[in-house]
Amino acid sequence: MEDKSAYIKLGENRYRETYGLYFEEFEVGDVFEHRPGRTVTEVDNIWQSLLSMNSSPLHIDNAYCAKTEWGRPLISSLVTFSIINGMTVSSLSAKAIANLGWDKVRLLSPCFAGDTVYAESTVLSKRLSKTRKNQGVVTCEIRGLKADGTLFLTCERTFLVPTLDHAEYSDAQY
Repeated sequence: MEDKSAYIKLGENRYRETYGLYFEEFEVGDVFEHRPGRTVTEVDNIWQSLLSMNSSPLHIDNAYCAKTEWGRPLISSLVTFSIINGMTVSSLSAKAIANLGWDKVRLLSPCFAGDTVYAESTVLSKRLSKTRKNQGVVTCEIRGLKADGTLFLTCERTFLVPTLDHAEYSDAQY
């Protein structure tokens, strides 16, 4: 479907932003570049270490990290995984009924404070749900890329979305 509108018309000269796609709007092979990017900070790393109780010195101890091959703290993969998948929500799953899971998570390159990261998604598959009428299952490959083009994270994400004829809510009323 060529029309993936970001706005719905509410009246003459009046529009409302809308996010996410309905099942029919996903096409296998579509690639979405998610913007804006996000520069990862030391604060992101510290907060995630506190929230997740991940006390690995690789993320929080500058003196320890100075003696590693990296020479500085690594950004926790929990940080980059969350940021990259979060970047996909407004395009892919803002209308989702449920997130069904992640598969094939791969961490390919380290990230450091100051790295700017971007996400890209490719629709791998879609099918109507076997048990939920008027809903469909969509699977996308998610890629995290640094500003220099380095691929640092990949995963497959699967989620459940409504079909156009049975939206859970009307965008006009949201």
